[in-house]
Amino acid sequence: MTGIEVDGEFIATDAEGYLIDRGRWSEAFARALAAREGVALTDEHWQVIAFIREHFRRKGRQTTIPQMVKHFRVAWGPEKGTARYLYHLFETGNGPDRQGFRLAGVGRRKGEG
Repeated sequence: MTGIEVDGEFIATDAEGYLIDRGRWSEAFARALAAREGVALTDEHWQVIAFIREHFRRKGRQTTIPQMVKHFRVAWGPEKGTARYLYHLFETGNGPDRQGFRLAGVGRRKGEG
């Protein structure tokens, strides 16, 4: 079984780092996974993670890149509120809809194996 150690406890993930049990997510999990993936989490990363988690909580499904862009264009302005900037933030892990979802603990994109 694959996983990651978080505060002395083993948290199960699949081979790519997606949580097996979404209820095990914590900020400590996100920090540990980010460190393993070589990402230094900034305030902007945390804002994206919070947006992904809140969208999932309200809608019961993952957000989309266009929905993220629409939200962050308002929150950050037109220069940073772009798909390009979101992908730049999560460039080491295939973008905000893969690495962002892993860090937010919401599972794979719809239709992704």
